Amino acid sequence: MSIMSQRQLESDILKEKVYTVTLYPGLEVFVLPRKGYNKKYASFATKFGSIDSDFLVEGEEKSIEVPDGVAHFLEHKLFEEEKGNVFDEFARLGASANAYTNFTMTNYLFSVTDNFEECFDLLLNFVQSPYFTTDSVEKEKGIIEQEIRMYQDNPHWRIFFNLLGALFINHPVKKDIAGSIESIQGIDRAVLYKCYRAFYHPSNMALFVVGDLDPEKIIKQIDDNLEKRDYKTLGEIKRIYPQEPAEIQEKFVKEEMEVSQHLFNMGFKDRDVGFTGRRLFKKEIATELLLEILFGRSSELYNDLYEQGLINDRFNASFVAEKDYSYVIMEAETPDPDKLYQLLLSGIKEFKEKGIQQDDFKRQQRRVLGEFLRNFNHLEFIANNFLAYHFRDINFFDFADIILELTKEDLESRLNGIFDEKYHACSVIYSR
Repeated sequence: MSIMSQRQLESDILKEKVYTVTLYPGLEVFVLPRKGYNKKYASFATKFGSIDSDFLVEGEEKSIEVPDGVAHFLEHKLFEEEKGNVFDEFARLGASANAYTNFTMTNYLFSVTDNFEECFDLLLNFVQSPYFTTDSVEKEKGIIEQEIRMYQDNPHWRIFFNLLGALFINHPVKKDIAGSIESIQGIDRAVLYKCYRAFYHPSNMALFVVGDLDPEKIIKQIDDNLEKRDYKTLGEIKRIYPQEPAEIQEKFVKEEMEVSQHLFNMGFKDRDVGFTGRRLFKKEIATELLLEILFGRSSELYNDLYEQGLINDRFNASFVAEKDYSYVIMEAETPDPDKLYQLLLSGIKEFKEKGIQQDDFKRQQRRVLGEFLRNFNHLEFIANNFLAYHFRDINFFDFADIILELTKEDLESRLNGIFDEKYHACSVIYSR
């Protein structure tokens, strides 16, 4: 067996153990055995997302710049094989298969109760067997063009990207994940194979499997599959992003669409970026805990806005934490966007002046930890999150330890750091 390294990830709080190996030529594999569970999940992901359109592979002289939307285009094309569609094969085996592309990764996954070994081979094979023809690529452009138009007509998609366009000046996170109708016209077989060879190399990928399974058997199945392929080692991939200033692009973006009620998004741009690992995880957990105290269902601000009829139970506040960009976003349906905007700003200002109460901090700390522990009983929750955190150099199992390490002062530091009025923007879609 061509094992380059192996170790175990353990959590005393979760009472879990993940078997971890790196197989030649660099594929990281994680297996979490869960006795007594009927369903089994497998996730095969690459660290290649929509923002990775300019890159340099170690050993090459020139960087490569590709059209926006290639990562998403590749995801579509990999399901199409010379002998037919892979989804049909998964369905025949009784499996539920899916895939998605976001800003930073592309993930292929399935769940099944029986026929795991066959389904797992299918996953390993189709992700590692690209089949692109000129005709099929041209046909796919039409399909993706329809998808882009559909999202452009989706008010929730529009308001979100309008907000990102207001918060960010240069960073490609402001661009649609699928690209544009114009950009995908520049995608051809050569571009797809070029990106595939770089980003779908095993050293840029990872596999996660969870269920009532034997780790050694799973690892051997992967190793046998890799040995059939003629992989060479790949140098480091350097992703090239434009310099992003701390400032925002613009304060307000407004648009009219056919919606039953006005849609409202407010965002705050985080300037504390440029790192991964445990530090990033701690920042994420602290900020999410802060948002729960400030905007959660039991908070004074939420209930005040709700009683005034300015928000409904779809109001949500969340935080996105990546290495090169981070932001807080608040989403609402509201009859009065202008009043909601003013009350949110004044509510945040008042909260900053009063500070966080120790009782509120402890109560939410216990609640969020309890929710995480309950979610950890669901294999789908683990399968959907593990690799996304791994690609940010984060051990997902550290959540419980980190949240218990946090102090009220950590949250107050984030409160004063993230909620600076100079770095906020607002996106509204008004009902016609």
